[in-house]
Amino acid sequence: MTSSSSVQQAREALGKRLREIRKDSGLTARELAARAGWHESKCSRIENGRTGPSDGDLRVWTLHCGAEEQTADLIATARNIDGAYVEWRRMERTGLRRAQESVLPLWERTRRFRAYSSCLIPGPLQTRAYIEALLRAIRDRRALPDDLDEAVQVRVDKQRILHEGTRRFAVLLEESVLRHRIGGAAIMAGQLGHLLSVATLPNVSLGVIPLDADRTALWPVEDFWIFDHAQVNVELVSAFLTITQPREISMYACTFADLADLAVYGASARALITAAIDSLG
Repeated sequence: MTSSSSVQQAREALGKRLREIRKDSGLTARELAARAGWHESKCSRIENGRTGPSDGDLRVWTLHCGAEEQTADLIATARNIDGAYVEWRRMERTGLRRAQESVLPLWERTRRFRAYSSCLIPGPLQTRAYIEALLRAIRDRRALPDDLDEAVQVRVDKQRILHEGTRRFAVLLEESVLRHRIGGAAIMAGQLGHLLSVATLPNVSLGVIPLDADRTALWPVEDFWIFDHAQVNVELVSAFLTITQPREISMYACTFADLADLAVYGASARALITAAIDSLG
């Protein structure tokens, strides 16, 4: 899996800015590479967004182009681009707690949340037992340092946002999510019962897309969260993706709206959840 097109566009925009800095200095790409001690193709790769520059590359670039006053800003820009696609192994190298804490500032400042899931009950709607089962499985599968209790508590504490301020939550679930047994039948029954309760909150809209819905025009897609109109987060198998390109955010917003048209709400959604509870035996 590669980074999204928004990451590539940001990398290309940075490369264009570096090309302008080089041209303003009067240097050719070959001359800059020679002064920096690089292979002559390196400048071209950076300027065309094929290679992301390191902090050291940017310091050398601005030094030889006489633009050292731009170094700090360029480094910050490059780091933001790198942060858009973060491998789980990098985010979780010290355990699961850090990954849970990393999103807290975003959740604090967001007022409108839109979430779609074809796999799992979304975090704010999870019970402690469901959270623990999920995170334990991730810890074991990825052989991570054991900070399970701390990570679970961070996620549980984050759920206060459901009840604070004027935040609104629109959640769409594929009906299959209700049937995926996480942690066993007892934990899943508790989770589904909790889902029925949370769905009654005035600031929560819960839609369920039935298994028998006509999916000819739009089939299930990757799980995603939309935070206001500012960014989209997608959890991939290998990495955590942050999308900030307005055009791509709009695509996810339109997809969410189309998925919402397929969902049922209120009594019909509750009936599907109740049927899933009954199926647990």
